[in-house]
Amino acid sequence: MRIVWIEDEEKLLQECSSYLKKEGIEVFGTASFQEAEKRIAEVRPDLLLVDWMLPDGMNGLDICKRNEASWQLPFIMVTAKEDELDKVLALEIGADDYLTKPFSLRELSARIKAVMRRVAKQSVLSYSGQSEEEEQTIRRGKLLIDPIKFHAEIAGKKLDLTRTEFLLLQKLAASPGRVFTRTHLMDEALGESYLGYERTLDSHIRNLRRKLTEHEQSQKFAYIETVYGVGYRFTEKYHA
Repeated sequence: MRIVWIEDEEKLLQECSSYLKKEGIEVFGTASFQEAEKRIAEVRPDLLLVDWMLPDGMNGLDICKRNEASWQLPFIMVTAKEDELDKVLALEIGADDYLTKPFSLRELSARIKAVMRRVAKQSVLSYSGQSEEEEQTIRRGKLLIDPIKFHAEIAGKKLDLTRTEFLLLQKLAASPGRVFTRTHLMDEALGESYLGYERTLDSHIRNLRRKLTEHEQSQKFAYIETVYGVGYRFTEKYHA
C-alpha cells in the first residue's frame, strides 16, 4: 500500500513512516501542497494523510476539497485540533476519517487499514454487489447512476457529487421506498468514523438534494424523502 502524507513535522513523519513500513505501508512524505501534487502524480497513492495546518497557506480542508474534485482518494485528516465542530466539518467536506494528535502508532496503522477495508468493500459492492440493483447501472426516471464508472447524471447532465454523496445516492436509489435509518446509512455507506455524527449525514443529504433539484424544473419534487424520526428513503415514484 502506498500513501502520500502531507506533514511539516519531519520528526513525526520519519517515526511514523518507519513503523508503517513494517506494516507493509510505504509512506511518501511531503511538507507542502505543491510537493504533494507532484508526488501524487508520480506514485499514484492508495490514500492521502493530510495535516490540518500547513506552512504554504493551504490547509487540510483546502486539500480535501481538491481531492474530491481531482483525485478522489481515500482521505484521513491529521491534526492537533480537538474541537468536535472541526471534526464534523472535515467529514462533511469529504474526509474518510480524522486522527487527532497525539496518537499512537498502532492507532495510526489501524485507522489507515480500516479506511482501506471500507474502500475495498465499497469497490466489491460496485463490481459484484449483493444485488443486481447495486452491481448494474441504476435508472430512476431522469436519474442514472453507474457504480462502475462512479458516474451520476440527470437528463444527460452530469452530477458533480463528492464520493460520499455518490455512495449515499447509490445506496438509497438501489432500493426505492425502503427506509434507511441514519445509523444504517452512516455505517453502510459512510463507515464507522461517521457514527455519532448524525448532523454530518444530514448535511450530506441536504447538499445531495440541492444538487439533484438543480436539474429539475420543479423544485418541489424530491428524490430523497425524510421519514421523520427514522431516516431517509428514495421516493417510490420511480422504481425503474
